[in-house]
Amino acid sequence: METLLLHLDDALHLQPTFVDAALSVGAHEVDERRCGSAVRLWSRKESLDLLKPSIVRSARLRSCPRLCFLGSGDFHHVSALLIAEAAEAFDGPLTVIHIDNHPDWVNFHNGIHCGSWINELAKEASVQKVITLGVCSEDLQSPERKGANLNSLVNGKVELYPYDHPPSRVKRSYGDCASYTQSGNRLVWSTMKRMGSTTFNEYLLSRIFTSNVYITIDKDSLALDEAITNWDQGKLRLSTILRLLNDIAERHRIIGADVIGDYSTPIYSGSLVTRLLKHGEILIDQPLCAPDAAMTRDRNTVTNLTLLRSLSEMMK
Repeated sequence: METLLLHLDDALHLQPTFVDAALSVGAHEVDERRCGSAVRLWSRKESLDLLKPSIVRSARLRSCPRLCFLGSGDFHHVSALLIAEAAEAFDGPLTVIHIDNHPDWVNFHNGIHCGSWINELAKEASVQKVITLGVCSEDLQSPERKGANLNSLVNGKVELYPYDHPPSRVKRSYGDCASYTQSGNRLVWSTMKRMGSTTFNEYLLSRIFTSNVYITIDKDSLALDEAITNWDQGKLRLSTILRLLNDIAERHRIIGADVIGDYSTPIYSGSLVTRLLKHGEILIDQPLCAPDAAMTRDRNTVTNLTLLRSLSEMMK
């Protein structure tokens, strides 16, 4: 297994203990902060593609699984590039396990957004299915009104299992699928909390039909005492995630993984209009107050060290 620290912002540099630990076990670093400021939150595809050469060059062995840490959750759409690279390196279709407090399936035109990238991923022929886990956010309250691509559930390219969430109000008919049933104008979700950890893990394994699996983890899915991010936090425990991933690793080949959700102060480049639009968006969608710096460093360091150690064992 290879480990990559992809610096798109200062999030990992703010955790020197974690960086030193990763380097001590052979991780390598790529500094793309200049490009990161351009693609942060959202970008046109051409701008995102500028990262491709660095991602390709950083893979020292094409047939070796790669674990990547890449900073803030504002960069989750960069995971699409990492997944595409992993798909090219390993034969056969793959299932993407997407652990997040947000479904990242909003319809977004003329570009790719950290909240829309699952739609692009679901179009890839190599991706048989995306399974999203852990959502607790308000994105599911009235998903149609918030621009959700619910058709991805109907056509089977996406399954979504919230950690805990009340039924979603909808206007259209979507039928029943693996992860929900429709009752009138409500989608009633099969939640992780209601199913219980053991039952849910077994059910999830029954929904993975490929040998190859890619894991993408946004730490905003975790409770606040285990991670501090740029977004609202979910309720998952790290131990719950690790048990689930261990179960997956016992039956499937994890061909790649990435971890995001480290806090950093947003810095944007591009035109004045682009920067103003992005600043306006985070005023609406992200917490207004910056977290305590020392608490953020310590909490995220502990969680990243645990993920580094655990995922390294699973991806040997």
